[in-house]
Amino acid sequence: MESLVPIIIQAISGVVGGATINSVLKQAAMAMLPKLISGVVGGVGGGMALGPVIAGMMGGGGAMSTGSIVGDIVGGLVGGGVLNGVVGAVLGGRK
Repeated sequence: MESLVPIIIQAISGVVGGATINSVLKQAAMAMLPKLISGVVGGVGGGMALGPVIAGMMGGGGAMSTGSIVGDIVGGLVGGGVLNGVVGAVLGGRK
């Protein structure tokens, strides 16, 4: 169960980051399902890539330390936002 918690945190923060980017960029061409999928995938990918870096900067060592959780949240927000913006630009450009 403890190994699933970071992935759940990354997925939720990825959806939040993607929704934030979509509201800022006003990408109305995307349906709800591509927004959710790209947010989750980007959040997990960004959390896996940026999470350990941010946790290391904060001095987090354990799997459930504060630095690790903050790294998962920030990485998920950034990854979900970036991937959602890219998918929105691609789908918006197709029309």
